[in-house]
Amino acid sequence: MSGTAEPAPPTPQGGITPEGRITTPEGPRGLSFEEIQGDPELSSFISAADRVMEGMGYTEHGFRHANLTARIAYNVLIRSGHDEHTANLGCAAGYLHDVGNMLTRDAHGQTGGLLVYHALRDRMPSQDLSTIVAAIANHEEDQGYSVSEVSAAVILADKSDVHRSRVRKTGRPEFDIHDRVNFAAEQSFLRVDSTAKTITLELTIDPQISQVMEYFEIFLGRMQLCRMAADALGCRFKLLINDAELA
Repeated sequence: MSGTAEPAPPTPQGGITPEGRITTPEGPRGLSFEEIQGDPELSSFISAADRVMEGMGYTEHGFRHANLTARIAYNVLIRSGHDEHTANLGCAAGYLHDVGNMLTRDAHGQTGGLLVYHALRDRMPSQDLSTIVAAIANHEEDQGYSVSEVSAAVILADKSDVHRSRVRKTGRPEFDIHDRVNFAAEQSFLRVDSTAKTITLELTIDPQISQVMEYFEIFLGRMQLCRMAADALGCRFKLLINDAELA
């Protein structure tokens, strides 16, 4: 996923070069994740999306969330037995999954997919781009589905980012329930056990700030989507809050 050497020529079947570049025998050479991160247009999309979310009073949806989702999606795919090529697609989709918020919060997955398609359509093999776009368009619980392994990994990565560092407001009396639940989350970790075929979201929540029931009140739909995503990866989803298994 990293490196500065010149890309190796693609094999006749295509695949992934040592630098993580997505390649095919013909057509666009593909992009490394570092090139996607460094792309000015895509970076402006993420910045603009986060400004809109801030204006609407939402938690952080900027580069921190984008990079974390990318890394988790990559790890989920690798640890669940998928190849490097698939994992790199998950990494790219995870990084770009929220750019549609720059236009509208409603249906931001679908608008984000269109934005990414137009930004990368001449720079990436069509099959890979279609996988990325579909994952971006299907990561939300109201309209999303685990349409591929990449899509499933992005869903799990996105929904596992529950943490107080995402909360923008410093005045606790102003907290709504979403801020309160996120601020109460002292630690979150998505654990993939390839032997047991389980994917577990492990949360540590301060009950003095938010009760566990508040988590379920706002995140039940997300957890149901995560369960279906884990199924798509051949695993069982589990939820562990303060060392107690709840799902």
